[in-house]
Amino acid sequence: MAEPEAEDRKPQSDEARNAFTPPAGVAPPDTGPVDEESSTTSEFALPKGLDAPQAPVSEPEGSAFSTPRTYSSREAPAAFTPATGIPVVSLTKDAPWQDRMRAMLRMPVAERPAPEPVHKEDESGPAVPRVLDLTLRIGELLLAGGEGAEDVEAAMFAVCRSYGLDRCEPNVTFTLLSISHQPSLVDDPVTASRTVRRRGTDYTRLAAVYRLVDDLSDPEAEAAISLEEAYRRLAEIRRNRHPYPGWALTASAGLLAGAAAVLVGGGALVFVAAALGAMLGDRLAWLCAGRGLPEFYQFTVAAMPPAAIGVALTVAHVDVNGSAVITGGLFALLPGRALVAGVQDGLTGFYITASARLLEVMYFFVGIVVGVLVVLYFGVKLGGELNPDAALIGSERPLLQIAASMLLSLTFAVLLQQERSTVLAVTLNGGVAWSVYGAMHYAGGISPVASTAVAAGLVGLFGQLLSRYRFASALPYTTAAIGPLLPGSATYFGLLSIAQNDVDKGLVSLSKAAALAMAIAIGVNLGSEISRLFLRVPGASAAGRRAAKRTRGF
Repeated sequence: MAEPEAEDRKPQSDEARNAFTPPAGVAPPDTGPVDEESSTTSEFALPKGLDAPQAPVSEPEGSAFSTPRTYSSREAPAAFTPATGIPVVSLTKDAPWQDRMRAMLRMPVAERPAPEPVHKEDESGPAVPRVLDLTLRIGELLLAGGEGAEDVEAAMFAVCRSYGLDRCEPNVTFTLLSISHQPSLVDDPVTASRTVRRRGTDYTRLAAVYRLVDDLSDPEAEAAISLEEAYRRLAEIRRNRHPYPGWALTASAGLLAGAAAVLVGGGALVFVAAALGAMLGDRLAWLCAGRGLPEFYQFTVAAMPPAAIGVALTVAHVDVNGSAVITGGLFALLPGRALVAGVQDGLTGFYITASARLLEVMYFFVGIVVGVLVVLYFGVKLGGELNPDAALIGSERPLLQIAASMLLSLTFAVLLQQERSTVLAVTLNGGVAWSVYGAMHYAGGISPVASTAVAAGLVGLFGQLLSRYRFASALPYTTAAIGPLLPGSATYFGLLSIAQNDVDKGLVSLSKAAALAMAIAIGVNLGSEISRLFLRVPGASAAGRRAAKRTRGF
């Protein structure tokens, strides 16, 4: 079959012509000059003199997850959850880095603001595993120094963001730190962990680590600290010696016990006896530590000499309040630092770490109980007339007690290895705490638990105020200041009642001691939270605190 002629073929779509197009070879007619007034125009044509509106500039194509142009967080449709929309978080640079990092840690990863560009030495930047390793080492020093789990996570998160790792999730438990970084939703995460095996109280080292984190997270720094420089500074912090020698620590333990004995009604002889007992117990505890004995036995051994001296003075019928001697020795051993940290972890939602810390406190307390009970039992058998019903009389000596409370806080600060620049502040804070407690309990007749809670709340408030403007940890300003509030007398009288087979009365007294300890811990934490909620740095906005809100409703 012959193929059709070319002109008989059906034109394709790109060859189709308009019906008004002249045929091929025919020139279009010359219509002559166009009369604008008589010419026919479209009914959609604009009148003469009217400017045509400018076509709107098309918006650049964005992501499907971009916020709509007409979206408002205050007037969001009801379909959003929550109904008011997700507010934009504004984390001002004027706020301390602890508050900024804590606010972001309490947010989901998808809602965290991206970090600002970091000045890097090269395009590739530091390796992610090395940044995570530095972060874990810094977190290890903070956790081993007694810092709360939330504050450790905030410091670790600050280090990661300072090197541009924004999608990081730190996780802190009692002995294990881990951190995971996922560059994007399609990349494999990188995870690293580190175990804390040794703990030591050195608030000078703790303050140095905080200064390092502050320098790393400073957004207005002229030059970013390189990873090698951060490693070098961290190595120097680890190598630094304690600021106080061993003999100063032993003398401080004795002075602390003597000040506590005076605080509960003792005199000059009681001061000397309590100091000698505490120093002897401290040396025995150091000897046990050198032999590798666990801390449980160290506390047991350290509790025996003060109790033995108090019982010996009572058996010898020396006109000395033996109960005040034993109570003063207990003040130097009560684990107030671990108790406050454990309750703080529980209040901030770190229940596993809080349980482990409180279990550690319980073991220490049981060790003290065993050491004192052994001595009291033999003292009762030897005819020592220790009366658990006899309250420590003569305790209303305001000026002497305030001086003793300040001495107690001063020596406690030395035992915690604090910087010399913070010792004066924490000493004054301890004096204020005891003044408030004495005014409420002795003068006002308020219960000791409520008075302790209010005094501890002021300690936490002042400690947080002293630390937030220096971008440092609040522990050096609060831990030693709660020393005068520790329940030493209630603990002693409970143990004495149990030693004399009056278990019910002993348990009541020990329950009172536990209530006082909880009041101290909750008061310190509440004072710190109040300072964060209502006392902001000048120029800081309130929007950054919204991210710290936890689940509403159940």
